[in-house]
Amino acid sequence: MKSPPGDGDQGGSTPERRVLACARCGTPADGPPPATWTCSVESGTRRYFCDVCSRENLRAIEGRLDSSWW
Repeated sequence: MKSPPGDGDQGGSTPERRVLACARCGTPADGPPPATWTCSVESGTRRYFCDVCSRENLRAIEGRLDSSWW
């Protein structure tokens, strides 16, 4: 008996690779988030901000204000 396509050890389809981007300006990151980026959890969702946006909004980030405020 022959397996349908995508069944078995062959995997079937390639998982989509999601590109990480800054939640504020859209700057893309190659691979995992760089060490200079900031991660914020807002309403249970992780949001990443590039080093430039993080630097420009440091006081709001330290004050735990949601990014929609700044």
